[in-house]
Amino acid sequence: MAVEKAFIVSHKEPELLGPAKPTPQETKELSDIDDQKGLRFHFCMIMFYRANPIMKAKDPVETIRDAVAKALVWYYPLAGRLIQGAKDKFMVDCSAQGISFIEADCNFSLEDLGDAIKPPCLYSKEFLYEVPGSDEMLGCPLMIVQVTRLICGGFVVAIRVNHVLTDGLGLSQFVKAVRELAQGASSPSTKPIWNRELLTAKNLPFQITYHHPEYGVVSHENDPTMDHQNLVSHSFFFGPKELKAIRRKLPPEARRSSKFDVITACIWRSRTRALKVKRDEQVSIACMVNIRNKSPVPLPNGYYGNEAITPAAATDAGSLCENPLEYAVELVEKAKEKVDEDYVKSVVNFMDLKGRPTILRSERNYVVSDSSKLGFDGVDFGWGKPVYGGTMEGGSGNNSIYAPYRKTDGEAGVLVPVFLPPAAMKRFEVELEKLIAMESGEFLEPSKPFINSAL
Repeated sequence: MAVEKAFIVSHKEPELLGPAKPTPQETKELSDIDDQKGLRFHFCMIMFYRANPIMKAKDPVETIRDAVAKALVWYYPLAGRLIQGAKDKFMVDCSAQGISFIEADCNFSLEDLGDAIKPPCLYSKEFLYEVPGSDEMLGCPLMIVQVTRLICGGFVVAIRVNHVLTDGLGLSQFVKAVRELAQGASSPSTKPIWNRELLTAKNLPFQITYHHPEYGVVSHENDPTMDHQNLVSHSFFFGPKELKAIRRKLPPEARRSSKFDVITACIWRSRTRALKVKRDEQVSIACMVNIRNKSPVPLPNGYYGNEAITPAAATDAGSLCENPLEYAVELVEKAKEKVDEDYVKSVVNFMDLKGRPTILRSERNYVVSDSSKLGFDGVDFGWGKPVYGGTMEGGSGNNSIYAPYRKTDGEAGVLVPVFLPPAAMKRFEVELEKLIAMESGEFLEPSKPFINSAL
């Protein structure tokens, strides 16, 4: 009987990696969207690469380390530190102290990892070592980059960044710059622009004209329904076949709804049913919506601040669970359709007036975002595109981050990580199977969900 090999990652001592050239020493202001309390955390992306015989003489660690240092010349605020001003306002001290860079080696091959590359990545703590104290907001590196060599010649690149500084699109812009510099470019094709003052209340006329349920839905933090210490995580694949089956259950006018809206409605309704929320309880779904083309002031090309807001749809659990699926689809669509220039003004001024509150996240208040179009699955540092590139953790008990995924047969789709207590997860799977069932009554062959037993 074969003995299962233990997974081991050997980390070198983390180093502070600063810009490759001197950079301005200054203090920079954040936007009121950047500085909301709901973004005071770090988020992670990860990319897995195969070996490339053509690149055998090059070390991915050295190549990416050098390219990151060059990119930090352009994105020098990322090498600084957050400081606290009046009224709990964060600012960036551009001190060039550097980001945390970690070199590592793993005794597994890409093949050995198998489904573990799907979010939530089973080995996330090894592929992105958490430097002690690095999860604080003030006085800590704003970014960690770890490059891990695999025994097959492939490698893994994991990145963690402070959300106050940037969002998924902004990080994607930075990684694109690293990619270009790694391949020999003298400068990034898209030059970074700061201009965070554009999205501040002092730069926009005072206006709160909308109700913002994402910040006002009742909290359920003491509800025992969701035991965050006892969750399982499955990743559910939505490809062309699954979406076709779901759309067949919608009336003709709803079948034109976007892929994101249909998937989100399915997840929201199935999750609410699985948690057995009482009929009169209020539930909400908040969706990250990009405001690049909806901002009251033009955001210049190269802007890498947070440019997404989270409009929410709210209803009672009875209406959500007992109505046909198109009810949930319509709620999601209407929430997103609210976002225009006036809505963005309202959010910015709401943040300023209310002390930049956090979005309520609980078992009743769910938040979803889509990383499937950010481009991490196309980042080529010279070794080719990654086998998987996207979110590493995939979310938590009260949020999901959609990821791009291509199955072994080449079929492309969206992977949705879901975190629930074991009994609720079984009910969730049953609900989802009903939605992807063919009209004949037979089920499509389901994607085998990846279960992270460590949760």
